[in-house]
Amino acid sequence: MAIIQPFRALRPQAQYAKQVASRPYDVLNSKEAKQEAQGNPFSFLHITKPEIDLPEGTHLYDEAVYEKAKENLQAFMQRDLLFVENKACYYIYRLIMDGHSQTGLVAASSVKDYDNNIIKKHEFTRPEKENDRIRHMKVCEAQTGNVFLAYRDVAELNQLIGKWQEEKSPIYDFTTDDGVQHSVWVVNDDALIAQLTTVFKQQVPCTYIADGHHRAASAAKVKAAWGKEAPLSASVFLTTLFPAGQLRILDYNRVIKDLNGHTPQQLIEKIAADFEIIEESRKPIKPDAPHQFGMYLDGKWYRLRAIAGRYDAVHPIESLDVSILSKLILEQHLGIIDQRTDQRIDFVGGIRGLGELQNRVDSGEMQLAFSLYPVTMEQLFAVADSGEVMPPKSTWFEPKLRDGLLTHLLA
Repeated sequence: MAIIQPFRALRPQAQYAKQVASRPYDVLNSKEAKQEAQGNPFSFLHITKPEIDLPEGTHLYDEAVYEKAKENLQAFMQRDLLFVENKACYYIYRLIMDGHSQTGLVAASSVKDYDNNIIKKHEFTRPEKENDRIRHMKVCEAQTGNVFLAYRDVAELNQLIGKWQEEKSPIYDFTTDDGVQHSVWVVNDDALIAQLTTVFKQQVPCTYIADGHHRAASAAKVKAAWGKEAPLSASVFLTTLFPAGQLRILDYNRVIKDLNGHTPQQLIEKIAADFEIIEESRKPIKPDAPHQFGMYLDGKWYRLRAIAGRYDAVHPIESLDVSILSKLILEQHLGIIDQRTDQRIDFVGGIRGLGELQNRVDSGEMQLAFSLYPVTMEQLFAVADSGEVMPPKSTWFEPKLRDGLLTHLLA
């Protein structure tokens, strides 16, 4: 069963919360982060993307980057922008985007649960990204990134969390420039803290990583590396747990740098052996059903539908649209075997829109783009329960938690 515990969060003074809160480090490149933090010395990007404060051209994984993160975090604390809660608490974090609301419980989850697969995974991690988070955690002695967990709905938890929200006022309540409302409540009542801990232990058999595989893996490896010297705080890591019924997954699309020696017409002819080409359009095509794909090639969009019998419709992995695309097009015709390491493929979250796919092809940076139908929560659960993993970058969750509102210290 799932073990969670309250923790003493490092968090901003209420008047600075909106300025401190920043988008997750892994959805921005360095240029975007620098632009977003421009004119805002309180942005948590100075800690999660500290290269923005170093000379241009500094390598992302240079030791100076991690030392700058530590320096900036300490400065934030010394200037009283951030303070440590006076007791261990849970926190309720609600996000509202385009009328869609989802509410999670921010807690410290057990590294042991991660190691024992009580916290289930559905993706492999990339070693260089893991190592980056390990170094950031060790140098800063803090977990600055939140791991987004999902669990199957439990009525009692929904009731307990909802009642606290109704009866108490949030400590933070603001709307960011992207139109997302972020509200946070402190759960500091000992009786409710004990009750929430017990309900998870008794009624939540497992949780699932929705977003943050690298952060979770890094937390486990930091504890393992410290061994017997690990502080007690390293036995848990920062998570926000959401009931699955409130979550939505967006599409996670692909762009490809070259056609592996094919002309556009040759590639279309080969694809036609496994896919019906339903329509051709000058406007972006968004799939409206499973096993449909949009393809942008040579200035045109095509709607593709996988032909029944060309793929396994039952297996939890092989039946996924990302797997169908991988097997029947990316591997077979484009020679992209390992999407984790192949530099010819990149991934574009659905929040950026299909126009981003078209722009990257039209600019000449890429030659081909695919839009996909989103994975469902039940598909994610089925894959994780089977012990399998999805192809890389299969799910994009939105809205995303902001960094900086709640940090877990390891010191």
